[in-house]
Amino acid sequence: MLVLVAPGQGAQTPGFLTPWLELPGASDRIAAWSEAIGLDLVHYGTKADADEIRDTAVAQPLLVAAGLLSAAALGDVTPGVVAGHSVGEFTAAAFAGVLDDTAALRLVRTRGLAMAEAAAVTATGMSALLGGDPEVTVPHLEKLGLTAANVNGAGQIVAAGTLEQLAALDADKPEGVRRVVALKVAGAFHTHHMAPAVAKLEEAAAELSPADPAVTYVSNKDGRTVATGAEVLARLVGQVANPVRWDLCMETFQELGATALIEVCPGGTLTGIAKRALPGVATVALKTPDDLDAARTLIAQHAAV
Repeated sequence: MLVLVAPGQGAQTPGFLTPWLELPGASDRIAAWSEAIGLDLVHYGTKADADEIRDTAVAQPLLVAAGLLSAAALGDVTPGVVAGHSVGEFTAAAFAGVLDDTAALRLVRTRGLAMAEAAAVTATGMSALLGGDPEVTVPHLEKLGLTAANVNGAGQIVAAGTLEQLAALDADKPEGVRRVVALKVAGAFHTHHMAPAVAKLEEAAAELSPADPAVTYVSNKDGRTVATGAEVLARLVGQVANPVRWDLCMETFQELGATALIEVCPGGTLTGIAKRALPGVATVALKTPDDLDAARTLIAQHAAV
């Protein structure tokens, strides 16, 4: 059984979209999406520097567009399960047919703008902790006033909070944590700092008519499958201010019998975690179009086409 997943914010790098625009029809598709959301995705995906694409309002629609574009390049694929990490949940919702591509991009554009506005209120950020035991790490973070915003599994937790709190974490790491790495994000996402963005996203979501998922959709909230489009949409809205439980998503992949996992562009983060947490599950990360052949081979072996 094939799982198709989409990465979250921080996976973007300067110029990562460039080779994908050389595929037939890709430039036209990106141009249409750019016009629909009022953002020059071509510029940001090909010419913008790291600081420009670190902007939440830019990074989020750019990542969703890249995920959709790379998935389309795979052809007519029917995965067994779809999921996304943080903003990648919007990409997954489009994979599942809950929202069409343009609706997903418009909603995520609203999300990015609202979260950027919320992040501007207080200087906040996120840092990944590598290694350690969650039962030790999480209480330590709480003691410092930080939130375990992403519990990713495979020994990785992402802490979020004010820059002062993150500085305190650098000086006082939890027992067993090998490294603390600052992430390329501009806010404390999936924490109470993002609460103001939820209301704006609710307002935008109320105008949509989501369809029920055509394939199994797994939610970041609790790793459970979600059967209705209305519930998927409600969870997309609420997740802005709630922790991502990617560890529970991977447990569900295992329970559902996952045998292969493909991570859409810009792939690498989630496949890296899967290699440690899901032994025996074959993985492919779509970083450039050169990875498409390996992904298609995996599809032929593990999915309906």
